[in-house]
This record gives sequence, structure tokens and C-alpha cells, in this order.
Amino acid sequence: LAEKSDFLEVAYLLIYGELPSIEQYNNFTKQVAHHSLVNERLHYLFQTFCSSSHPMAIMLAAVGSLSAFYPDLLNFKEADYELTAIRMIAKIPTIAAMSYKYSIGQPFIYPDNSLDFTENFLHMMFATPCTKYKVNPVIKNALNKIFILHADHEQNASTSTVRIAGSSGANPFACVSTGIASLWGPAHGGANEAVINMLKEIGSSENIPKYIAKAKDKNDPFRLMGFGHRVYKNYDPRAAVLKETCKEVLKELGQLENNPLLQIAIELEAIALKDEYFIERKLYPNVDFYSGIIYKAMGIPSQ
Repeated sequence: LAEKSDFLEVAYLLIYGELPSIEQYNNFTKQVAHHSLVNERLHYLFQTFCSSSHPMAIMLAAVGSLSAFYPDLLNFKEADYELTAIRMIAKIPTIAAMSYKYSIGQPFIYPDNSLDFTENFLHMMFATPCTKYKVNPVIKNALNKIFILHADHEQNASTSTVRIAGSSGANPFACVSTGIASLWGPAHGGANEAVINMLKEIGSSENIPKYIAKAKDKNDPFRLMGFGHRVYKNYDPRAAVLKETCKEVLKELGQLENNPLLQIAIELEAIALKDEYFIERKLYPNVDFYSGIIYKAMGIPSQ
């Protein structure tokens, strides 16, 4: 799927249980594009946050506030499932981009229905009213793979949180906002941010042995971020895909040979994979280990 499909095909598969025909795909993408706008009144919510607010704090509040725009979903029925799922898929990228734009003091960029799902997100993130954003196909394909590799992946903390909130019959937008709160944590969605900070702390390849020793010292609070997984007891297959994707992105941007974070990450991985301490404990790189480097190369700040 990561190699041959786009994210909306995978989203369709998760909702309906099968990949779409061309006609089904075209209809689905049109519906998602149709619902990508958010109510104009939502813009006022953003103005209540200070400029230093973390984008994830803004994000969870904004997604939760959608429950006020769809109050009838408190009586959530099976007939509502499909449209609500489409609205979620369509509006959350818009809100994510708005959260980022607000955090850097730039005006919001409206969705462009002439672009596909991933292109539109990049457009809303990086275009300005005076500068059009030209989507790089390598960047687009990398982000599309990231979306797919993170889709519906086992019973993680945010999934569990949403299901627990939903079990009471709460508004689904409110339930998803609780999942975003869980996702924010450094042990979950914040892990790729923690990996970037860790690589910066290590600083250079010469310091890797020292930090490997710190990670193995049970009395040292330092931990290797981006290693280990509750389900995968061998190498996370998603990490292998993202490692190659990371190289493709950095090569496209002319950073492959001189990106210090990538060099540290590759050497750190190589050393850890040969160390008996990590082998015995089945601590291998996971999906977060390389994704943060890709985000950073795209221009997305680590926070």
C-alpha cells in the first residue's frame, strides 16, 4: 500500500473493508474535498490562544470544538458513520495546517480542491497569500507514505483513548480530540520530536558510544528514543520504508551528504543493532526513528 496507493485509497479500505474502484475512488475524493472547509466561526477560536501556544494544544481544542458545530452527533447512529468519517478525514488536515499557521503568525490558507489530499495539506501549510507553494513530488510522496504507514496501526494509546471516550456515546469529534491529547505525549506521537531532540543532544558521531552507554545504564535517566515497539519484536517494517524515504527526501533537497541528524541516526542504528544489550531486549528502530528527520527536512518544526 505504501508503495502503490495513496492515503485516501487506504482510508477507503479502512472504512469499507476493500480498496475502491476508480469510480468509488473518484467519488470518495470528491466528498473529502467538499468537506475540507471548516466553519468560518472556528477562526475566532484560534484568536483566544497566545502566540506561543503549542500547535498540538490548539489542535485538540479546535477538533473538540467541531462537536459544537455538529451537536446532533450526540445521538450517533450507524447512518452517521460514513459522513462523519469523511468529515474527520477532510477537516483535520485543515485544522492541523491552521494550528501551524497560527503558531508562526501567518494567515490561514484555504483548501484548494484542485489539489489532491496530500498536495492540499502541503499547500495549506506552506503557501501564503502572496506566495504560491509549488508541491515537490518527492516531498508529496514521502508525506503520503507517512500518512499510510501511520493509518490504523494496532491498539495504541490514542486509539484506546478514542474508543474509551466513544464507549459512552460522546460526540465523535470530542472523542477524537481526546485521542489527540494522548497522541501529544512524548511516548506516543511526540516520539519523533523526542528523536530529533535526542539526535541534537548527541551532537556528533563521536558521542554515540557515550550515549549508548548512558542508555544501558539503569541509573541514568537517558533513553534512546525511537527504539522498541510493543508489538514488533524485530525490526519495525515501517521504519525500513521510512529510512529509504528519508534518504530520498534528503537527496532531493541536496542534504543527503551533509545532514548531521541523518548521519548520527544511521550510525546510532548500526551500533545499536550490533549491541547484545539491544539485541537481547529486541530494541530495534521503530516508525518514529526516521519520520522526524523527514518532517524537519520538509520544513515542519519539530514541535
